[in-house]
Amino acid sequence: MVIIRLSLGGSKKRPFYHITVADSRVSRDGRFIERIGFYNPVAKGAEEQARIELDRLDYWVSQGAQLSDRVKKVTKNYRKAMVVAEAEVAA
Repeated sequence: MVIIRLSLGGSKKRPFYHITVADSRVSRDGRFIERIGFYNPVAKGAEEQARIELDRLDYWVSQGAQLSDRVKKVTKNYRKAMVVAEAEVAA
């Protein structure tokens, strides 16, 4: 089964995650099929907290990939932020 999950990176006390598409049998930080974004839970100020290629995410979901619980939450918040940003640009 293909799963979309977080892969840990960063340094001590400063986690950074890549959002990856991988086979569910491979280890968390192991081989992946495609990297489609990142999540920075400790972003401060003007730093981006997340960036996701939504077209690639939607493609993989349409092909049967499952999202991990955390990726679902990050994606939901990212989509909300994108709608707000588009509304500000339009106004």
